[in-house]
Amino acid sequence: MIAPIVRTLADLRVQTAIWRNAGETIGVVPTMGALHQGHLSLARAAREKCDRVIVTIFVNPKQFNDPDDLKNYPRTEDEDARKLESIGVDLIYVPEPEQIYPDGFATTVSVAGLTDMLCGESRPGHFDGVATVVSKLFLQTSADFAFFGEKDYQQLQIVRRMAADLDIPIAVIGCPTIREEDGLAMSSRNLLLSDRSRVYAPVLAEVMEDMRQKLADGAAMAEIAPEAEARILAAGFNTIDYLELRSGRDLSLLDKAEPDARLFAAAWLAGVRLIDNIAV
Repeated sequence: MIAPIVRTLADLRVQTAIWRNAGETIGVVPTMGALHQGHLSLARAAREKCDRVIVTIFVNPKQFNDPDDLKNYPRTEDEDARKLESIGVDLIYVPEPEQIYPDGFATTVSVAGLTDMLCGESRPGHFDGVATVVSKLFLQTSADFAFFGEKDYQQLQIVRRMAADLDIPIAVIGCPTIREEDGLAMSSRNLLLSDRSRVYAPVLAEVMEDMRQKLADGAAMAEIAPEAEARILAAGFNTIDYLELRSGRDLSLLDKAEPDARLFAAAWLAGVRLIDNIAV
């Protein structure tokens, strides 16, 4: 059975109040739709841990720097609902923009220290949009647990910091990156790749895996990064936003591997920005 779709905050709160009064736990999976197996794995994790599961679908205009990127972002609500059917999601929250940003909305949530590097450097204001909408969704759903993929590791750390700093009573749970058989990290943006570009896209993960092995053996980023960047560009990628080793705890920049280190990358392929990260 396809879960009911709720579009207003009032209707959402009527349902969550019933669950709360029954003493049931609520898990939320915030998404922008165009669901793939990565999203579905988050819904399954929520289903295993919580009595009730809400999946939210909202293409958040505040986290897009490019109006064309917002316009072209895939929107597949009916297909998304069908994909969630087998998981047993209890409710799909698809708010209209005025439910999130009503007339006169004037507040921005900004997390300092974690947002001025990696994706934050090339997409100014992006994570303010993320933190603002996620804080709204946490409060609107009154969820006990929230589930995010580690593919967007910087986002995961920012959301954790935001929830802790604002005393929002929710546990933010990170779930492993889900990959295609050829290693490409699953992403809604993969739908925008042409057939030709899709052939070359896995090279990013291949190069990162080679780097991971060298870093684990003691190599320094300064030694291996130039060759890695050349391989990525030679495969057809247009530009590289970043290819960096950072701490998984505070995202500080590293040159050599240490406990909790992660390798982060973002690169453009035929107009599509692909990101990835792996533990070293």
